[in-house]
Amino acid sequence: MPPTSYDPTTHLLLTPEDTEAPARVVRLRELGLGDAPVPEFDAFARKLADVTRAPYAMVNLIDEHRQYFAGLYAPAVDQAVELGPAPPSARVGRTMARDHGYCPHVIVRRKALVLEDVCDYPRFAGNPVVDEIGVRSYLGAPLIDRTGMALGTVCVVDQEPRPWGRPGLETIKGMAAELVEQIERRESGG
Repeated sequence: MPPTSYDPTTHLLLTPEDTEAPARVVRLRELGLGDAPVPEFDAFARKLADVTRAPYAMVNLIDEHRQYFAGLYAPAVDQAVELGPAPPSARVGRTMARDHGYCPHVIVRRKALVLEDVCDYPRFAGNPVVDEIGVRSYLGAPLIDRTGMALGTVCVVDQEPRPWGRPGLETIKGMAAELVEQIERRESGG
């Protein structure tokens, strides 16, 4: 795993270096993923939101420069919403900068991440999504396919702290495994 970097001035955790990103882009292209919404992934995100009782859920595919929500559930028309008291420019759509959010950490770590209250973790509390779109809790797991490639993540977020605990961790890991099976069936044409 690449070393974790900190901003020497703020001591905040920087987005980790992702050496797998170029190979991931190739693999996502092989699968026909990464540039367009996938209706099945939107349905999966809705199911993930229902199972976790979270207001927002994503199937997130990550390349060298951005995150793409190939599956997105948000309680609003057009699934592009403000997550609370945020400026109108801070909208959740299908793309997000690679340095925003926690999924880039999950994909490099290759392990699930549970942040019940991001403000309890100084290294994560300064992430732009906290102030810009009001994220207070996060639960995510990597999507590792049959080739061993981490394609992206499944995650849920909330504007309130959430006691995800071990049940949340097991749920998000199980949901990630379920989506990987769906991707593999899709690849094999089944």
